[in-house]
Amino acid sequence: MKHIYQEGKEGKPTLLLLHGTGGTEHDLLPIGNMIDPDAGILSVRGEVLENGMPRFFRRLAEGVFDLEDLVVRTKDLNSFIGQAADDYGFDRKNVIAVGYSNGANIAASLLFHYEDALKGAILHHPMVPIRDKELPPLNGTSVFIGAGTNDPICPMEEAKDLKSLLEDAGAEVHVHWENFGHSLTRTEIGAAADWYHNKY
Repeated sequence: MKHIYQEGKEGKPTLLLLHGTGGTEHDLLPIGNMIDPDAGILSVRGEVLENGMPRFFRRLAEGVFDLEDLVVRTKDLNSFIGQAADDYGFDRKNVIAVGYSNGANIAASLLFHYEDALKGAILHHPMVPIRDKELPPLNGTSVFIGAGTNDPICPMEEAKDLKSLLEDAGAEVHVHWENFGHSLTRTEIGAAADWYHNKY
């Protein structure tokens, strides 16, 4: 997978940066720096193209995911993180995902499919990646969800349902609400950074 790796200070988490539709591995680098300038960075570009725009998995329509592709791409990303940990020498058990929109959805899918994929996650404007699935135990996993009260792409119910599903699996979840549609604002990033520093 095309990616950028930046080594962090010893003992600090590695931030797995996952862009939104049409983004690249460069998009979330400033956000990673705002959250924790001392953390390691593993920023990945999605391998699916939709009308020339990179994504992490296919969709059939707006808000309708190709679930078969989602499962395969989630498995590939999980394997890639493990390989990158071996290649670069970071702690595989100390990875915090930071995802926006499509990137937040693949990060949520990692949590839905793999017990030890992530130590925690910051999910900006996510949806429930897959329904009617039994989640692995997520005790000890902390999740921040940034959501919009008027988000036309990710309705409020998606964030609320995602919170409930993760909590039912044992995760600790905090939801931060904004009123700026699907936009990722500086105040939302600031709230995520505050949450992160309280946890890690």
